[in-house]
This record gives sequence, structure tokens and C-alpha cells, in this order.
Amino acid sequence: MYRKNALAAGVAAALALGSVTMVATQSTAVPQSTAAGTSAAQPGAGFRAMTADTRVEAIREAGRNASATARALGLGPDERLVAKDVLIDTDGARHVRYDRTYKGMDVIGGDLVVHLAKNGEITGSDLAHQGAIEVARTTPKLTAADASAKAVKHAKHVKKAKAGSKDSTLVVYAAGKIPVLAYRSTVTGAGETGPASREAVIVDAASGALLEQYELHQTVTGTGNGVTVGQVSIETTQTGSGYTLTDAAHGGTIIYDSYNSPQTNPKQNARTFSKTSNSWGSGTTSSRESAAVDASYGLAKTWDYYKSSFNRSGIRNDGRGAPAYVHVDNSLLNAFYDDTCFCMSFGDGSSQNSNTPVTALDVAGHEMSHGVTASTANLTYSGESGGLNEATSDIFGTMVEFYANNTGDQGDYYIGEKLNMSGGYMRRMDNPSADGNSLSCWTSGAGSVDVHYSSGIANHFFYLAGEGTGAKTIGGRAHNGTTCNNDTFSGIGKDKAAAVWYRALSTYMTSTTNYAGARTATLQAAADLYGTNSQERYLVSKAWAAVSVGTALPDPGNGTPTPDPTDPTDPPSGNALTNGSFEQGTSGWTQSDNIITNSSLQPARDGSWYAWMMGYGADAVESVSQSNVAVPATGAPKLTFWLKVSTQESGYAAYDTLKVKVNGTTLATYSNANVSSGYVQKTVDLSAFKGQSVKLEFAGTEDTYLATIFLLDGIAIG
Repeated sequence: MYRKNALAAGVAAALALGSVTMVATQSTAVPQSTAAGTSAAQPGAGFRAMTADTRVEAIREAGRNASATARALGLGPDERLVAKDVLIDTDGARHVRYDRTYKGMDVIGGDLVVHLAKNGEITGSDLAHQGAIEVARTTPKLTAADASAKAVKHAKHVKKAKAGSKDSTLVVYAAGKIPVLAYRSTVTGAGETGPASREAVIVDAASGALLEQYELHQTVTGTGNGVTVGQVSIETTQTGSGYTLTDAAHGGTIIYDSYNSPQTNPKQNARTFSKTSNSWGSGTTSSRESAAVDASYGLAKTWDYYKSSFNRSGIRNDGRGAPAYVHVDNSLLNAFYDDTCFCMSFGDGSSQNSNTPVTALDVAGHEMSHGVTASTANLTYSGESGGLNEATSDIFGTMVEFYANNTGDQGDYYIGEKLNMSGGYMRRMDNPSADGNSLSCWTSGAGSVDVHYSSGIANHFFYLAGEGTGAKTIGGRAHNGTTCNNDTFSGIGKDKAAAVWYRALSTYMTSTTNYAGARTATLQAAADLYGTNSQERYLVSKAWAAVSVGTALPDPGNGTPTPDPTDPTDPPSGNALTNGSFEQGTSGWTQSDNIITNSSLQPARDGSWYAWMMGYGADAVESVSQSNVAVPATGAPKLTFWLKVSTQESGYAAYDTLKVKVNGTTLATYSNANVSSGYVQKTVDLSAFKGQSVKLEFAGTEDTYLATIFLLDGIAIG
């Protein structure tokens, strides 16, 4: 995986709107080409403005080039690329997002982004799953009905669950190291998000073993006391002698009264809001229109923020507004975006918050941003990627609040602060752990924490990147930018931080991106926008280090030449190896397969990158090596490295091995018998190679049955 920088571009300043009178548009619809047409706003995050027709043609062209692109990337003969979106930089470079299929089946974790120069030459790529997709068999041992039954048993977010065979679809699951044939099922029932919760459960098509599960409703949860945006301007549509809450200026977004339809089908009893006057709501819950005003205003401001800042026209960047439903279900203290219906739902709250609708400004921005994530990186809603998904919505929901500049709801870094919760907010970006549940600092267990809590790591990063450290008052609320490493530094400003995050999300992140990958993506985005040796990129790295993700880059302003590596965390001076910590990715190393990785499926010993060898559970060989390594000519030179071994084997027989070779000579052998709960440092004497230039190789071999994984990190020769 490699990338090259694109030209940087400035970010359009957010437009602050004051209160004006309510506006009714005369037309009943807006043609798609008009809604997504060119704008006078300067495109942000380094992207060129595109009309709807231009974007459609760019996607079609990417589709025509899909076969050639697949070959260039070394994908398999049974794989196909499906063009999903195209972004064009100001210099003409393109970033094409594809989904993958394998023998006609969707590939979970198969999405990728291909980067092309203006002349069409591929300059880099980011793949959720490295390399070609291949599965041993495409005929499942389980029937769809069997898979549905297994899914029901595995479901953890949904109780009293039920699922039918029609809900189970064959897919290829490629989010792990080895792609497998699997079933994806939708389980419904009473659960954590209400009486009609929905959960995706993915099981192995041969064994029924659980591979992954996550809620389908990407939710904002909590207890609180509701909110109103006060007297505001909203866009409506005149129809004959009356008006409806149809916002033609924002893609035809329509606000419906769900009339307590269930979460699984919010439009079941839905009807449009319509009346003869153009005055809506009373600002109290006694009027059903009040919640609709909040939703209409919040979604319009979210649309305007994305358009003004990034020249994005709506959720899918196609100028089409998603319908929104208020008064969903009964006593629902929740709001969510559902990509399957391309719609948003807002509950009325419950007795816990005096039955106040959950339609706050930052909640509307949060939910609509889930749609933006779904149409770009599509971050899987579980593990570390799920935390990044939730954080993305918090980040842009917060930015919408600043952008709207509403006197009754000033911008701050508190999430849901207008819901009058017992603690005063749902989450805090400046100090996430203050709520007693959220994580402020990354740990190796972050992927097993509820995504609403693991999101705190990225929320904390974003606050520190934008505002820096220290106590300050923002929007009338106290903020305190403490760090996990006791560092102090200034921020780059929230608008620049948001531009970095948006470019990383839309250009470099994929469905399986974890926190280490997010760091890499944002550093590349900062380099694209502001330069490789910019203070902005440096401070982004400082903010990540402050939440325990990687280390800070050298300060480009201190006069010392700054190398390009993403994370120079190699052992101290004296290491004869290049990139011994792997934090520069594959730089300096030759690998037989996709061995060097920052995957969250296994832990690094230090930093984010490591070498993952073997683990196939089948006959396999692979190696990672480095040539022309100068062994010191004095003293007692030695090789040191950290090794972690996990295995399905038993006993002390060496079925699966990892050999350390120098110039082809085996100096040490490790096997499944060396199993360890964590990384253990190993030392190999190199005295026989004093003063020589050698080839260092780690060679792995695995037998037919049962898997053994060897993890390498922190390799040094000195």
C-alpha cells in the first residue's frame, strides 16, 4: 500500500446565518442536476466541484475501467470491481472508490480506493483486504435456514430474536486475514435500540461459527430532557393553497410525521406535515410540528455545512435528500440513520426525559453524517472501525452546531448537551472519560468496547487537533483539553481539523480501518492539504500521540530535516535495519504476501504496525526479508526482536515453524511450542557475520492442519 501527495487546497470558511423570516419555495421538486449543480462555494478538502452529471459520468468511466484496474491491482479472475464514487482533486487527480464481488457475491471487507494521476496512471491504492480474494469452496454446507437459526443464537444486541431464511444471503467475508464463504443474516426483535431492533450477524457458511455482528441502527442513545432550536428559518414548499415540510432547496428532503410507526418501518403510518399557513410549531411538545421544525432545520444546516465546506451535495453527493421521520415508535429515546431505507428516524423520548423528541441540532448532524460515512468509507459498525464510525458522526454533528451559529444552541464539543441529561450531556469530546464509560485514550481492548464509548478516542483526538490543550470556555461551556501523555500543544483550528478528517474519510479510509489506520489516513490527508512538512500535519500527529495512538512526528519547524515516514518509531540510533518497527509500512522490507500490516485483528507490540506471519490452518510458506544489512564490525553484534506466538496446535511437537535466517543460514527456529500470551523479546548472536552486508529473513512454514500465528515487531541489529 502506498500513496502520493495530491495538491493542497484551502477550505471554504463556514457561513454563519442569522435569523430570517420563513421561506416557502414555489416549486414542488428540484431536478437532480439543479440540486447538485455547480456552486459558488469554494470546494474544501482539496476537491474539485462537480455537477451531478459530471459525477455520474466519472463513476461510469470508473466502471468502464474496472476490469483493467482489477488486473493492475492483481485481483483474482473471479473478482469484479463495482464503482461506487469518484472524487477529483483540484489538480485533476482522481480517487475512485470500488466495492468488490467474488463470483457474483458481495465481499464484506472488500472495498478499496484507487488513486490516479491526472493522466489516469494509478499512483496508489488503499484496500480493506490486501491482495486477491479466493475461497476454497463456494457451495455452503449450511442452508440459508440453518444460517438464520445460527444467527438468532449468536445475536447479542437483540433479545427474543427471530430471523427467516429469506434474510440470509451468501457473501464472502474478507475482513479477516483469510476470506471465507459466509452468510449475512438480519436478526430482528426486542433489543438495545428498542422493541424492533435489527442486528447484522455474519456466520461461517460451513460451520456456523460467528464471524461478526453489529447493530444495523446506528444510534444516539441516552437519557435527557429534549431541546428546541427556537425561532428559526426553515425551507418549505407551497402546494396550491397550502404548504408542506418539503425542503426543495436541500434535495427535496421531506419531514414526515411517523405517527408512532415501528422502528423497522417508520413510514407505516406516516403522513406529510401540511397546513394552510406557513407557520409551524409552538416550540413545545404539545405541537407535533415542533419536532419536525427541529429536524428540518438541523438537516438543512447539515446539508449546508457539507456543501459550504466540502462541496458535497447531500448524503450520497448526488443532490438527493433523505426523508426524515419524527414521532417514531413509542417512548423511543433514540434517533438513527438507516442506509437500507435511506432515511432518518427520530423518537419522542421517554419518561426518562419528559417525553421530549430527540431532535437536537447536533443529533440531526450526527445522524445525517452516518449516511455520509455509509456512502464513503462505510466503516463497519463494530470493533475499532465502529468507534470511528460513531466518532465521525460526533465530529461533524459538532461542526454543524458551530456552522449553524444558533443563539439558542451555541457551538461546543459536548454531544447532546441540549437534551438536559442528568450529567449534562451524552458525550464530551474534550474529556470523553468524564462520562464514566467512554475511552479518552486508546488501549488494546478498544475494539471490544461499545462503539459509542470507543468513539471517545477519535473524539478526543479531534478536539485536541482543533483546539489544542489547556482549559478554555467554548459556547459558554467549560472545556479542558487534557492528554494521555501529559503533552501540551496548540491546535490547528476546528475547520482545518474537519477538512483533514473529511478527506481521510472520503479518500483513504475503508470499511476495516482501525485507529492506527485512521492515524495514517489523517496524516496523509494533512499532507495533501497543507504539505508533508507542515505544522498542520505535525500537530495532527501530536494529537494522535496525545490519545495513545502512535508517536508524534519530528517538529518541522525545529530546523532538523524531516523525513517522510509516517511514524519514525524505529529503535534508537545504532539499528542497522531500515524500518525495524514497521511503522513506515513495507519500506525497506520484501514480503512474499501481505505480511506487514496495521490490522486491528492482532496487536502490535509498539506503535501500530507489525508483521503477521502464517495463521492459515493449511499448507503454506511465506517470508519477510531485508537485504544489504550492514552488521556492525565491532563489539558483539546481535539481532533482537519481539515475537508473539498463538496456536491451535497442542503439545510440544513443532508442526508450524518460523526460522531466522542470515544469508540463507538458519540461526534460530521457533514453533507452535513457543506459544506466548504476549510479545517476548528474542536475541540471536550475529558475531559470525561481523562487518558483513547480509540478508536477514524470517521464513514461516505451516502444515495442513490447525493454525499458528507468529507476530514480529521491534526488530533491530546492533
